[in-house]
Amino acid sequence: MILVIVLFILAISDLVVGVSNDAGNFLQSAIGSKAASFKIIVFIASIGVLIGAGFSGGMMEIARNGILNPEMFVFTEVMLILLAVMVTDVILLDTFNGLGLPTSTTVSIVFELLGASVGMALIKMSGDPDSLTIGAYINTGKALAIIAGILLSVVIAFSFGAIIQYITRAIFSFRYEKRFRLFGGLFSGIAITTIIYFIFIKGAKDATFISKNTILWINSNRLWIILVSLVGSTVLLQLLHSFFKVNTLKIVVLSGTFALAMAFAGNDLVNFIGVPLAGLDSYQTLISQPGISPDSLVMHSLQGAVQTNPIILLLAGVVMVIALYTSRRAQTVIKTAIDLGRQDEGEERFGSNPFSRATVRLSINLSEKIRNIIPEHLQERVAKQFEAIPKSQAEKDAPAFDLLRASVNLVVASALIALGTSLKLPLSTTYVTFMVAMGSSLSDGAWDRESAVYRVTGVFSVIGGWFFTAFSAFIIAFGIVFLLYYAGLWAIAPLVLLSFFLMYRTQKSIQNKELLQLDAVKETDEINSENIFQSSSNAVIEILNQVQLEYKMIVRGLSEQSIRSLKATRNNIEDLSQKSKEKKKSVTTIITKLKEDAVESGHFYVESLDYLREILHCLNFIIQPVYDHVNNNHKPLSEAQLSEMRVLARNMGVFFTHITTEINEGRFINQDNVATEQQKILSIVDLFRKNEVKRIKKDAGSTRNSLLFMNFLQETKSLLLFTFNLYKAQRDFLNYYESKKP
Repeated sequence: MILVIVLFILAISDLVVGVSNDAGNFLQSAIGSKAASFKIIVFIASIGVLIGAGFSGGMMEIARNGILNPEMFVFTEVMLILLAVMVTDVILLDTFNGLGLPTSTTVSIVFELLGASVGMALIKMSGDPDSLTIGAYINTGKALAIIAGILLSVVIAFSFGAIIQYITRAIFSFRYEKRFRLFGGLFSGIAITTIIYFIFIKGAKDATFISKNTILWINSNRLWIILVSLVGSTVLLQLLHSFFKVNTLKIVVLSGTFALAMAFAGNDLVNFIGVPLAGLDSYQTLISQPGISPDSLVMHSLQGAVQTNPIILLLAGVVMVIALYTSRRAQTVIKTAIDLGRQDEGEERFGSNPFSRATVRLSINLSEKIRNIIPEHLQERVAKQFEAIPKSQAEKDAPAFDLLRASVNLVVASALIALGTSLKLPLSTTYVTFMVAMGSSLSDGAWDRESAVYRVTGVFSVIGGWFFTAFSAFIIAFGIVFLLYYAGLWAIAPLVLLSFFLMYRTQKSIQNKELLQLDAVKETDEINSENIFQSSSNAVIEILNQVQLEYKMIVRGLSEQSIRSLKATRNNIEDLSQKSKEKKKSVTTIITKLKEDAVESGHFYVESLDYLREILHCLNFIIQPVYDHVNNNHKPLSEAQLSEMRVLARNMGVFFTHITTEINEGRFINQDNVATEQQKILSIVDLFRKNEVKRIKKDAGSTRNSLLFMNFLQETKSLLLFTFNLYKAQRDFLNYYESKKP
């Protein structure tokens, strides 16, 4: 019973992490196209998740007998398999989320079940010379069908997304408003009918809250439902568009968001609670047969079909909705897919590699050959349909892509997932939604010559992450089931505690990163022509004060040989670097908001950020060798070297304090004193370098220590120069800013 409780506790955690991880799957199209406000989109998705949870009952069999043959295992073995799966799932999802790597909850649960089942099968075979082959313990047919379905869904989703988007864009073009007045109702009606068919008709047979008579009626009147839905929705939406000027594409996108969230819950809920429910059923079977040992009870009960308690499904849906509303990660997980599919240029999140460059080059050559075959007048006609509407610099809040593409993304993805659910194939919603979005963006011409190689690299990186998920899930679950079997209770408690610790640590790390990103976004939104100097000054003062503190902490940590202190300092410097990086990434957004007569402010703002980045680079070049030196247990620096470092730390403290005071007060009246202080410290650096050369000549101390000390002096000198240049940049910024005031 304790194991069952542990399974459900881990399942709740899995639900929260899983929804946070997968939220982008059903939110990205609506948010990327700005179909409605974020709150409205999340509310509609929440209703879809809640209802979709009731459609997932039939999928629960996957965790019971979709991968393993339960009649070949006894109760104890099944419980160890299930515990290994849940522990692995929590560890894997938390680790991948913490590292920012793409992952799929469906792939992880399938391969965790496979790895743990294979491990337990090998344990049984090793103890029984007359045992059967491993194929007798694993439901190979079903397992291969599930794995093939997951892999095939990648190709199908990409192809369908690309083809349907190409046809849709060829018909309507990017300037679709004129044709939409005539055919918008029909397009929207087809989209709504497709959603109704796949979600409600194909998915109804597994819904726990729909009676058998109702399901029978739906199946017998399927054609009439489709016809009525098509005609009714087409006429209604056309009237709304023609007479009330309602943008019917927004209705389609929001309906698609609802449908995709519903399909996600129906398909993916098994990933989170399927294993604990299998454990609960196993436990109920055990207590229903008193007197039977857990080591001898063969689990035939898991072989049959199951009707999941609707209350449990509803509670799981409620947890998912709460996670959707409360998780900050739900606001950031969509960024990768939106960036890879956005129509306009911008900062690319991925670099390039030889494989992506070769792929793009091959595609260019292939397209050139196809272009030579197609008549020129036909090429021009088709190309005209795919001419994107240019965006002005002022359109900083423009959608990443239009409502037409968002509609295709949502309808195709929700239809494919609902079809997989009706066939009881746990398709990966991550695979399907991501690949549909990539296919549609490719057809839309979003991957032009300037961005194609980076987008292709991004797609390959995400797909590679999925395969790595499968490999990791199998290996970790395989190893954990061995550990649980041979170590017993001695392994269970530490593994469960490790899972909880990793959950806490990863969530804390993710929250810190998200808060940093949200703060950067908020700060960017608030900057304008009137307050840009003050925003720049505040950022400079905040970072310089922290730099001054961390510089002193480096010297103290090295003096005390404290690896804990140096590690904390290194982490603080990394956070500072990340903060400055976020500020630098938002530069183009800020510049576009400036008035024409304040463009020069953008130059000074960028210059200040560049100097801040260089200052933090110097600090990184100081801390890393110092940290490695202490971490590798090398000899401490001599007292003479440490004493000179402390002198530098004191003087640098005075220098930084003087500069931050000047910037904060906006006076810049003691420039000569600041320059004198800089020259004084530079002279001290030169003196200490000569002292070290003398010590080396006398062969006093180790070479490693001398190199570390000389590096410290050199980076301190660079730190001084960049800080003084930053001071002058802020002075010039203030002079310009004051000259522009009325």
